[in-house]
Amino acid sequence: MYRWIVLWLLLAAASCARASAQESPQRILFVGNSLTYVGNLPATFAAMAHAEGHEVQAAMLVEGGASLSQRVADGSALRALAGYRPSLLVLQERGGDMLCMPDADACEKSRQAIRVLAQAGHDAGARVVLLGSYQSNPQASTALVEREGRAAADADIPYVEVSESLRRLSAREQTLAWYHADGMHPGPALTLLDAIQLHRSLFGTSPTHGFDVAAPIHAPASGLRPELRDADAPAPRPESTPPGIHYDGAQVERLGALLRQ
Repeated sequence: MYRWIVLWLLLAAASCARASAQESPQRILFVGNSLTYVGNLPATFAAMAHAEGHEVQAAMLVEGGASLSQRVADGSALRALAGYRPSLLVLQERGGDMLCMPDADACEKSRQAIRVLAQAGHDAGARVVLLGSYQSNPQASTALVEREGRAAADADIPYVEVSESLRRLSAREQTLAWYHADGMHPGPALTLLDAIQLHRSLFGTSPTHGFDVAAPIHAPASGLRPELRDADAPAPRPESTPPGIHYDGAQVERLGALLRQ
């Protein structure tokens, strides 16, 4: 009888441990630039994941105009990995670095930074993915996707493509706000596209539910500094930052369906 009681207690403890692990939010760290924080992709993805039944906690290390090589050089990415201990690291480079802009050194610096950060993420126990940037010019977009994919393969991490999908979907859904008012940074539709592509890559399914993002929707001039911060942390400039945004379920399903075609 005593052995059966001990066995029951061990099984109960294991069951509780599994339940606790399942209930613990998956920590995701986004490292990027204004392409990442304009529209607050980290908070948008976390809200989308929650609506689809996945518990996600998101943080970001971002700075306007910054490259991934800067986050390696100043040590901030390594500190963020050590301090936040994410289970997933999402990297996003500046839009032109893979196309050797502003100079030829940008390409190699970017590839090297991706390799370094991928290895650092793996060493910290995190999965690592490279989220693509985008170009509107067809030839530049094709080249960008090829080079981003090659950089991800060289670093042995998955690549989440954006640019060609953006060109295709924006041609089909021309009334959506793909770009910010400045015509360059992500608008709500592009932020949603990024989040859907990440969801498809990480969870293997397209999201179907609408959701609310209860977090600052940052603009290009956000005042964000390259410091680890929760995705829903108060905005540095609250007077000019919307406190949230709603994404309609029909739009989520529509973009997901177009991406599957």
